Amino acid sequence: MKPLTVLCLFLGLSGCVQVAPWERGYLAKPQMALEPHPGQTVFREHIYGGRESAAGGAAVSGGGCGCY
Repeated sequence: MKPLTVLCLFLGLSGCVQVAPWERGYLAKPQMALEPHPGQTVFREHIYGGRESAAGGAAVSGGGCGCY
């Protein structure tokens, strides 16, 4: 194998880490969430989609009336 392939393989495998059960509490904190308020974000995307009457970067579809 080529050295570059081996290097990429080692870099890829270094990201695989098992988290111990007693450490999972740190990762479950609300500060670690990708989206801190998911319900509010979905609501805002729905309102934005209805206002703009278009479907775009978010998963919003429908007409300008605000309905699906």
